[in-house]
Amino acid sequence: MNQELYYMFVKLARVWIPDAEEVWKSAALTKNYEDGDGSLQLALEDGTNLEHKLDPKTKNLPYLRNPDILVGENDLTALSYLHEPAVLHNLKVRFIDSKLIYTYCGIVLVAINPYESLPIYGSDIINAYSGQNMGDMDPHIFAVAEEAYKQMARDERNQSIIVSGESGAGKTVSAKYAMRYFATVSGTTSEANVEQKVLASNPIMEAIGNAKTTRNDNSSRFGKYIEIGFDPRYRIIGANMRTYLLEKSRVVFQADEERNYHIFYQLCASAHLPELKDLRLGSANDFLYTRQGRSPVIEGVDDTKELSTTRHAFTLLGVNESYQMGLFQVLAAILHLGNVEVKDRDSDSSVIPPNNSHLTAFCELVGVSYQDMSHWLCHRKLRTATETYIKTVPRLQAVNSRDALAKHVYAKLFSWIVEHVNKALVTNIKQRSFIGVLDIYGFETFEINSFEQFCINYANEKLQQQFNMHVFKLEQEEYMREEIPWTLIDFYDNQPCINLIEAKMGVLDLLDEECKMPKGSDESWAQKLYNTHLKTCSLFQKPRLSNRAFIIQHFADKVEYQCEGFLEKNKDTVNEEQINVLKASKKFPLLVELFQDGEKAVSPTGQPQGAGGRTRLSVKPDKGRTSSREHKKTVGCQFRNSLQMLMDTLNATTPHYVRCIKPNDFKLAFSFDPMRAVQQLRACGVLETIRISAAGFPSRWTYQEFYSRYRVLMKQKDVLQDKRLTCRNVLEFLVQDQDKYQFGKTKIFFRAGQVAYLEKLRSDKLRVACVRIQKTIRCWLARKKFLRQRRSAITIQRFTRGFQARCLAKFMRRTSAATTIQKYQRMCVARRRYRQKQAAALAMQTILRAYMARQKYRALLRESKAVVIQKHARGLLARRRFKRCLRAIVYLQCCLRRMRARWELKKLKIEARSVEHFKKLNIGMENKIMQLQRRIDEQNNNHRATVDKLATLEAGHAADSERMRVEVTRLRGVEEDARNNANRANSLQGELERLKKELATTQKEKKTIEDWATKYRDEMEKMVSELKSQNGLLKSEKDDLNRMIQEQRQQMTEQMARAIAEETQQLETDLNEERSRYQNLLTEHLRLEEKHDDLKEEMALSSNTSRPGHRRTDSTHSSNESEYTYNSEYAEADEGSRVSEVDGGRAHMDSGRGMDTNLTLKLQKRLGELEQDKQQLRDELENKEELFQRARARDDVEHKKARGAELEYESLKRQELESENKKLKHNLAEMRQSLLGNQATGAGAPGSPAYKVLLDQLNSSSEELDVRKEEVLILRSQLVSQKEATHHKDEKETMTEPTHHVVDVSKLKDTDEIKQAYVGLKDTNRLLESQLQAQRRSYDNETEGLRSELQNVKEENNRQQQLLAQNLQLPPEARIEASLQHEITRLTNENLDLMEQLEKQDKTIRKLKKQLKVYSKRIGEMGVGQTEGQTSPGQMVDEPVRAVSIPRREKDFQGMLEYKRQDELKLVKNLILELKPRGVAVNLIPGLPAYILFMCLRHADYVNDDEKVRTLLASTINCIKKILKKRGDDFETVSFWLANTCRFLHCLKQYSGDEVFMKHNSARQNEHCLSNFDLAEYRQVISDLAIQIYQQLIKCMENILQAMIVSGMLEHETIQGVSGVKPTGLRKRTSSIADEGMYTLESILRQLGAFHSTMCQHGTDPELIKQVVKQQFYIIGAVTLNNLLLRKDMCSWSKGMQIRYNVSQLEEWLRDKNLMACGAKETLEPLIQAAQLLQVKKKTDEDAEAICSMCHALTTAQIVKVLNLYTPVNEFEERVSVSFIRTIQTRLRGRCESPQLLMDTKVIYPVTFPFNPSALALETIQIPSSLNLGFLVRV
Repeated sequence: MNQELYYMFVKLARVWIPDAEEVWKSAALTKNYEDGDGSLQLALEDGTNLEHKLDPKTKNLPYLRNPDILVGENDLTALSYLHEPAVLHNLKVRFIDSKLIYTYCGIVLVAINPYESLPIYGSDIINAYSGQNMGDMDPHIFAVAEEAYKQMARDERNQSIIVSGESGAGKTVSAKYAMRYFATVSGTTSEANVEQKVLASNPIMEAIGNAKTTRNDNSSRFGKYIEIGFDPRYRIIGANMRTYLLEKSRVVFQADEERNYHIFYQLCASAHLPELKDLRLGSANDFLYTRQGRSPVIEGVDDTKELSTTRHAFTLLGVNESYQMGLFQVLAAILHLGNVEVKDRDSDSSVIPPNNSHLTAFCELVGVSYQDMSHWLCHRKLRTATETYIKTVPRLQAVNSRDALAKHVYAKLFSWIVEHVNKALVTNIKQRSFIGVLDIYGFETFEINSFEQFCINYANEKLQQQFNMHVFKLEQEEYMREEIPWTLIDFYDNQPCINLIEAKMGVLDLLDEECKMPKGSDESWAQKLYNTHLKTCSLFQKPRLSNRAFIIQHFADKVEYQCEGFLEKNKDTVNEEQINVLKASKKFPLLVELFQDGEKAVSPTGQPQGAGGRTRLSVKPDKGRTSSREHKKTVGCQFRNSLQMLMDTLNATTPHYVRCIKPNDFKLAFSFDPMRAVQQLRACGVLETIRISAAGFPSRWTYQEFYSRYRVLMKQKDVLQDKRLTCRNVLEFLVQDQDKYQFGKTKIFFRAGQVAYLEKLRSDKLRVACVRIQKTIRCWLARKKFLRQRRSAITIQRFTRGFQARCLAKFMRRTSAATTIQKYQRMCVARRRYRQKQAAALAMQTILRAYMARQKYRALLRESKAVVIQKHARGLLARRRFKRCLRAIVYLQCCLRRMRARWELKKLKIEARSVEHFKKLNIGMENKIMQLQRRIDEQNNNHRATVDKLATLEAGHAADSERMRVEVTRLRGVEEDARNNANRANSLQGELERLKKELATTQKEKKTIEDWATKYRDEMEKMVSELKSQNGLLKSEKDDLNRMIQEQRQQMTEQMARAIAEETQQLETDLNEERSRYQNLLTEHLRLEEKHDDLKEEMALSSNTSRPGHRRTDSTHSSNESEYTYNSEYAEADEGSRVSEVDGGRAHMDSGRGMDTNLTLKLQKRLGELEQDKQQLRDELENKEELFQRARARDDVEHKKARGAELEYESLKRQELESENKKLKHNLAEMRQSLLGNQATGAGAPGSPAYKVLLDQLNSSSEELDVRKEEVLILRSQLVSQKEATHHKDEKETMTEPTHHVVDVSKLKDTDEIKQAYVGLKDTNRLLESQLQAQRRSYDNETEGLRSELQNVKEENNRQQQLLAQNLQLPPEARIEASLQHEITRLTNENLDLMEQLEKQDKTIRKLKKQLKVYSKRIGEMGVGQTEGQTSPGQMVDEPVRAVSIPRREKDFQGMLEYKRQDELKLVKNLILELKPRGVAVNLIPGLPAYILFMCLRHADYVNDDEKVRTLLASTINCIKKILKKRGDDFETVSFWLANTCRFLHCLKQYSGDEVFMKHNSARQNEHCLSNFDLAEYRQVISDLAIQIYQQLIKCMENILQAMIVSGMLEHETIQGVSGVKPTGLRKRTSSIADEGMYTLESILRQLGAFHSTMCQHGTDPELIKQVVKQQFYIIGAVTLNNLLLRKDMCSWSKGMQIRYNVSQLEEWLRDKNLMACGAKETLEPLIQAAQLLQVKKKTDEDAEAICSMCHALTTAQIVKVLNLYTPVNEFEERVSVSFIRTIQTRLRGRCESPQLLMDTKVIYPVTFPFNPSALALETIQIPSSLNLGFLVRV
């Protein structure tokens, strides 16, 4: 021990010393500590030297600091030194520097309130924590919730989450987020959305139970325990709430800067609403109960909106509008009751003034009598054994009685609301287990502590005892599991304190006893406490200066309680007569209901009805007790019973602890006050957990982790095969004291401080090794540098000396020459300078003298004019002053005369009145009249004095006016003299100026004439030279303009090209977005279909159960029903026909199905909406694709020939006509089906003539169309067969198909039909010829239009060049304005042209539609007389042909398979339902099931059997969906059917007959195209099915890869020895050392290879494989990055290297599979940049700039998160400074990006199915016998 101690307390060792402000301060030793030293020499972080004295008795050294690599750990128990300063510093570093508010402390989650909204509670974070182990992710409230949820499911044991802390620490928010997590991850079992109701209870409870305090704006003033119930599948089914200690005193009193409960202010703020007018509310300042705190408004909170939220929550929980208004009525009545004023009548009685408005409002709101309520507020009834007395009460007691009534009513209302919330959350489903969330107050101590704080601290004592026992139990279990010897850990047991409170003769017992005494008082109760416990219990103390208080030593601190009010609050008395008055209310049934509930018996958990204290509301009443007995219980007794029940509930569950810490008292964001934090840490038990852990073995390592971390301390000879024995030998050598560690079965346990000791040994050894390596390398580098410098110096010296000699000679020659030159040059300069100075002096003198003369003249002129101006101005001012005085005097006289007239009038009026009359009416008022008379006399005297004074003033003013008039007259005379003198001076001055000007003019003319001759010659010469220079400049400007025009032309071309490229890219992006939306809707549609199928199965099962005799015999009966929209009508018709054949048991079926009719209707409505949305999206997708194609065609139109444009136009016309024809066919089919449906349902009149005529017309029209099509095919086949017969006469017997066609034609004996067909062909030829001519004319017109357009473009180009040349000559502002004006004009013209083209196209479309309608009507008229007996040529194939066994017939096989209608179910069953990919399908041709199905479909098309085609496709789709639903989690099955569905889709396209697809076929394949049916709609259906299968494949792969990604990409150490293992705490993170069952990167690569090989084996399209691989890599990158962002232990330099290596391995896999071009690598870019961010330098501004430019794929939140989480693994690494992170944030502030932190792992890229034709000939396919398809006949 001493050796280790001396080794640690050496120079530069860092320690913690106590500090008054910061609690603990860091210091470093400046001198080694020696045994016997009485002090330590320390240096603080600011450089101050300090001598720290040691205690001479204990010699206790200060606490040592942990190594830097352990600072900021997720778990406080991972710290090597476990003590208070280490815990406080770790929390501060995480909170201030890393912005992390959650930290583990063993089994406790410490949550620090940031006072700021953080983006760490979204659904993405919930999904990231779902299913994770608690130690694998960073600390979070979601991790605790997930642990509770997982243990509930795994151990089948109820759980509890205990959230505690003082007011403002964030308890309510933490509990709310925990419940939100459960609601999100578990879901609900019913359509009632129970989880929404659970969350909706929060706003209600916050409104009625939360209030603003000095510490918190939303403080919970009650404790609550919410039990969230789960069913056997662990989904939320309901909840139940229990409340504790409601603070009723807040209803009637609030301290400064506090508020009453929120609901009162919400009602006052919403008083203007019409429905609340009857409550007579106003501002919160109008009521006593809401204005005492003088802080009615919370900043940032809108009480009106909050009331709307509260009312919405009430509605969601089933409280209707009438009950809500009743609740508001009670609350308003409480406010009015508080304003009732009670006055003193005498010393022993009080009275309420009559007609008190607030009492009237109270009585009207609650429906009681005003007289009764006012009477019993001021009286009370006393009962004796024989009589009853009514006694008055003084004012103070009456006010207390009024407040007690208000508190009691509010408590009843609170209880009623909680009860109804529980009723809304109750469920009939059996509860399997529950998770309880306890949101309870923490330890409280104030300057004045009363009964409320006593109960709160008592509850915390009980919870702390349970917490200590649980922690000790976990420690003991761990030691026993590892089979290590352990001794009893000494921890603080607070049972004596609990006994002091609740035991017999304890504080509560004595309090109840005193309450029973008739004259009991707080003083007598205090004396009993002193006498009982002062000498017997050390935890009980008496204050020195008080006899009415006591002190209890709690586990957190000493608390002094004031006895005043304890008895009154414990009794909780309410005037019974007041309650009876309220119960008698007949107009307000809700009030009666409140007090009826109160009369019911309650369980021991019933809430204490504490007057002025907190109360526990009864939630589960116990009907076994009577209300009379229950009312006798005191508050303390009730609270003790409810607390005991809570402890029993918690002990029956597995607890999880959340301790909320308030960092400062000023609600500042991310501000940490160490003093306040350490107080709460001591009070909430965190430090006790640390102490218990430190008393045992807090540091725990597995043998593999210890070996990996400390193998550097081992010598080569110490390393053995058995790593456990190696660790044992090394520890025995390094740590001599055997008590410092213990060897368990799987771990090594260390005492506190031993890990720091080992870390110091490790760092010292690494430092020595680094010094040795640096020494050697620096020596080699220095010697190498010296030799190189020596050689260089010799060479430089040789060349330098030669150069210096040459320079010296050159310098001497230049010196002599320069001396001579300087002599002559200086002489010339001196002479020139003298002459210049002489000339300048003469010129300056001339100019200066002239200037002075002019200045003197101007001064004289200004003075004379100024005198004139002053004269006129002063006269004007004097006149104005005189007029103003005159007006004022007149006005004053008027006012004075008016005032005198009014006085005279008043005197006359007073004299006119009769004084005697007033004397008779007002006897006794004479004295007052005399007083008034005296006052009037005094006023008259004052008035006379005022008048005299005004007269004096008026006389003085008149004298002044006369004097001023004389002065004005004198001034006017002076002004006239000055004006005359000025005029005379002006005339003389003008004459002088005229003479001077004449003299100057004469001199100038003379000089001008002399100089003109010389200047004229010089000017002409200059003009000629200037013209020449201007000519040259114009030429250069011309060249520059030409060059600028060329450059601008090139720039315009480039800009147009870029604009086209950007538009194309934007169209592609929009197309991908539309595809993604469409595919998401398909996913939603599939989910609803599956839910609908489940409901149908449940209905069928229920019907079968209810009627055992009525069962279906065919198990595949439901497969004939199409689940898709396109075939739903046929499936319904078939179902209807089947149901109609059932006997009278249908009524029972209908009754069984009627149970969920509403749900079925909702699903059907939702399906219809989804189908509409799907159709709209499909149309939008087609429009987008069409726009994209048009844009691409517009880009290439200039490079195509005219003939190509013509063909494209013709094909477009033909496609439009075909689409219109298809739409008409589809409308015809829908009309027919609707008629049939109406007939089936009986809606129409099948026997009516109109119905028959319409149906006959439809049938005849459709049959005629089919006949005409068959006739055309027959004639074509006849012509082909005759042509072939002339060339191949020898092979006539082998031509099976043409022969049959000929036979078919020969059998047509009716010549009228042939003639009619010929006429039809002639009409068709005429029509085609007319269309061809019209197209030729349109082509000519279009060519002419293109030519004119080309000419217009040329003209426009020339005009643009001219405008450009003109603009270049303009200034920049005018140039910009002109260009904008020109651009606006051009766009307007283009817009008009496009509008004209659009109108022309609309006219053309309308014209074509009209023609199509005419042709369809003509065809319908022609087919009226045709019969229905026509048969297709495909039905006349001779049956014996199939029996011929000539070998050469194989080459004549037409690639069709025939089957009977009754064998269809057997076909889909053997080919789809019972086909196993791993069994029979392994040896098949890839896509064989798809080929077989298509060959069967070809035969149905060949025989023109539309019903067979329809049922085959419907059965195929339904069976594929069924097999995917059954085996959707099997990757091989999903991959197999994805490949076959895509192949079937490609076959439908390849053999559809469309030219776009036929160009890829061979000639033989084109002969196999479908001839009778257009299956374009079914292609879309199958494409949607392929999309659904693809999404199912992605989900299946994601489920398989999810468990591998984090382990293989992050946790596994691919490069051994790079990353070291750091010490871990109780929350054990996943080890990075490979275990046997751990996934590695090789596991991921093997799984990816298995996926790829399986898809290749099944014949999946290569392009589809690329899309699947891209999605796989996105999932890998997103999951890895999300876990990296949520795991602090993974953010290190070495882990960045591991990630980059793993990514390189994935890229290598892509290269091996030739998939580098699929875009998978780009999906890993965020992960790559995150790994690079972990490895780059992070110090200077240049590093910040490099990071900002490098991490373009990461968001700002992700970059800052990685930097905050960066943690050094070794001491040689440095942490990222806070200033550097702020620099990064400043530089990235301008980015426009999503604030979301995590990547969305549920994103699925939109999938496309590029056309991939098959080269396989259908006639060569052989059907294996293993498929059991012998009933298929090859045709």
